[in-house]
Amino acid sequence: MSSDDALRPFPSRSIETHAELTPEQAEAVLALVAEAARSDGQQPVSEQGRLQLRGGAREGVSHLLLSVDGELVGYAQLEDTDPVEAPAAELVVHPAHRGHGHGRALGSALMAASGKRLRVWAHGGHAAARHLAQVLGLTLFRELRQMRRPLAGLELPDPVLPEGVGVRPYQPGKDDAAWLAVNAAAFAHHPEQGSLTQRDLDDRKAQPWFDPAGFFLAERRGELVGFHWTKVHAAEGLGEVYVLGVRPGEQGGGLGKALTTIGLRHLAGLGLPTAMLYVDADNKAAVAVYERLGFGTYETDLMYRTET
Repeated sequence: MSSDDALRPFPSRSIETHAELTPEQAEAVLALVAEAARSDGQQPVSEQGRLQLRGGAREGVSHLLLSVDGELVGYAQLEDTDPVEAPAAELVVHPAHRGHGHGRALGSALMAASGKRLRVWAHGGHAAARHLAQVLGLTLFRELRQMRRPLAGLELPDPVLPEGVGVRPYQPGKDDAAWLAVNAAAFAHHPEQGSLTQRDLDDRKAQPWFDPAGFFLAERRGELVGFHWTKVHAAEGLGEVYVLGVRPGEQGGGLGKALTTIGLRHLAGLGLPTAMLYVDADNKAAVAVYERLGFGTYETDLMYRTET
C-alpha cells in the first residue's frame, strides 16, 4: 500500500474494475509500479500481485484502475480466494500524483468491493500508508520481516542431512505435483504460500530469474520431504532464501538447517554479496534460527485489516 493525503474532490477521477487486464493495461500498471518502486525504494505490489497482472482472468482476483483525465495514476488489486480470511489487497498511487486523495479513493473502493471486510498490505510500512490504514479504520495485525546478511566470506558448517535423506536439483514438470503437495502441507497455515497452484508455479518458472539449479529437493527413498528454492535478484546483487519448506513430521531433525546451508552456499558460490529472506515477525522460532545464521532485520511489511 503506497498512498497519499486527505481526500479532495477530483471531478475527472474515475475507477474501473476489471476481472482481467489487456496486455496494454498490464504494461501500464507495471510501469506505474516500477516508478513507485524507484521513488519509494520498495516494491508497492508483491511478486504474486505482479504475476497476476498478466495471463488472463484468475478466479477471485480483480483489478482496480484509477485514472485522471484518461491517465492511469493509481492501481489496486483485490484477491478473494481464502475461504476463511478476508479478501487481501495491495494498492499504489503514482508518485507524481500523490496528495490528491487517490489512495483514499482506491481504499474506499476496495472497502466497498469487499463488503468492508478487508486486509491490505503496506509494503515497507511507509508513513503515508500507515495514515491511509488509519483513515480507512484498519488495524495492524501482521508484520512480515525482510532479513539480510552478507554472503562475502560466508563460513557455515557442512550441512548434516538426516539419515537416509539426499538432495538433488528440481526437475521442471517431473517434480511439480510432488512439490506442490509438500509445499501445501508445509505451509498449510500460511495465507499465501500454502495456496500456490500449478498455474502459480508455472508463472514463476516462466520468469527470467528461474533456475532449477538453485531449487533443491530433499528426498528419502524417492519421496520428497523438504526443499529450498533460492532466487537471484541480479540487478540488486541479492540472493534470496525464496521458499524453504519441510514436510510435517520431518521437522526437528535438522533438515531445515541443512537445506538453508546448502542454499546459502549456492548463492555465495554465484558471487552474490548479500542474502535476503522474508519471515513473519511472530514466527519467533524461525526468526531466532535466521538470527543465529547471521541475518538481521532490514525492513518490515505491514498488513492491516478491518476489525473482525
